[in-house]
Amino acid sequence: MMQELIYALPLTLIFILSIAVIMVDAFTGKNKTVAYYFSIAGLLGVIIAAIYTMTLPSADLAKMAYEGTISKGMLTYGGYAAFFDILFAVAGILTIVAAKPYLTREYGEYKEFYSLIIFAISGMMTIAHASNMVTIFIGIEIMSITFYVLAGFIRTRITSVEAALKYFLLGSFASGFLLYGMAMVYGATGTLQLQEISAKIATGEIVNIYLQIGLALLIIGLSFKVAAFPFHQWAPDVYTGSPTVVTGFMSTAGKAAALVAFIVIAKSLLPTNFGATLINDKLIVVKEFTENATMIIALISAATMLIGNITAIAQKNVKRMLAYSSVAHAGYLMMGIVANNENGFAGIVFYSTAYMLMQIGAFVVVGVLERDDTKFQQISDYSGLRKSHPYLAAVMALFMFSLAGIPPMAGFPGKYLLFTATIQSGYTWLTIVAVVSSIISMWFYIGLVLNMYFKEKEGDALVADVKSSHFTIAVSVIGVIILGILPSFLIDLAKNFF
Repeated sequence: MMQELIYALPLTLIFILSIAVIMVDAFTGKNKTVAYYFSIAGLLGVIIAAIYTMTLPSADLAKMAYEGTISKGMLTYGGYAAFFDILFAVAGILTIVAAKPYLTREYGEYKEFYSLIIFAISGMMTIAHASNMVTIFIGIEIMSITFYVLAGFIRTRITSVEAALKYFLLGSFASGFLLYGMAMVYGATGTLQLQEISAKIATGEIVNIYLQIGLALLIIGLSFKVAAFPFHQWAPDVYTGSPTVVTGFMSTAGKAAALVAFIVIAKSLLPTNFGATLINDKLIVVKEFTENATMIIALISAATMLIGNITAIAQKNVKRMLAYSSVAHAGYLMMGIVANNENGFAGIVFYSTAYMLMQIGAFVVVGVLERDDTKFQQISDYSGLRKSHPYLAAVMALFMFSLAGIPPMAGFPGKYLLFTATIQSGYTWLTIVAVVSSIISMWFYIGLVLNMYFKEKEGDALVADVKSSHFTIAVSVIGVIILGILPSFLIDLAKNFF
């Protein structure tokens, strides 16, 4: 019991912090500084606890039998769960720091924002620690409901309210797919415990129509959560209408959390190691089930990359262009699910980290430059930025190069690892599609850089007030460069998780 409490420390701290921030908000009146610093301090505590649990010997986890744990096997600890705890907490800190000046300028700083970010992180961490479908669903709903509110946080803007309404309606619809999918899997297997589901599927006894329908519904629900084609239509409108700092948080940490759910479900429902006692006909059934499901995910991944990048070319609004770019990156990340091997899952871990840094950094730059949610958002508005704000032009160019996968930025080793993992699994055609999609993406990424450096601004120059956003931008830049030059440490660490 004490051993599990130690491993569960990051989760315990984030749940306590979620309630504590609300209490601090209630008892500090109009003082907005206390909740701000309290939230950051609490997330730093979560990071320290997650680092500690990640270093604990994995052998201790094996000793924890289901009946001997407080969670009854519904939660997992250490390893990749602890790593994603760190990733979500870091994303939260970067968002909170960047949001303070943005909200003060655009809407007025409301302390509820900090508690909403904390609650969203608690949902993400619940997903990362899940080893039961019920836990996954609870985590997804905590995160999603918080995102609905954050999307409409600036309630005086019609675009923000519209984004929240669209997200809520379509998100609720997707949650229904997830719930029905889990119910069908339970009907087929008699359990919601992921390890037990995996063991039963590997025997070949329960591969039937109910399991296939359940998996199809789960793929639809999770594809919506990661904004994958053809369930991505909500993303451009929601990401464009939401407060810019919120968009950066949702499109990175939220996407990573949904991918964690995808990983744990794929590892359980699509086994790669079949039981030694399988007779030939059962082995064929399990292999066909796994191969057919993997091919469906591969087709979704390919279409997502192509549609996201091709559509982004036509966008004139920077936020909308980055929104379609986010759709395309969901396709890249899904390649790790298709690979379904150590390198594939390690690629998701690495690329999720790199993507979080470069996407949050890019959206913070957009948030620094925009005014009233409508002014200075067009790509043409960035013309001549090298003269008016050379610092912002330089960091934005770096983020664009990294998103395009140009070395030596972090985007290159992330894509390389995902591409090689997919080839190893026999999906060379998917890698070719990914390479073509990356080439297409050069058009709009490099196009923005060309506007900043080789075109002159007509009319009023952009006026930026960076303030404390310097911290978020600096951390993002440093992280993108370090992960690009020295990727091996994180890659080796990620491989140990799987």
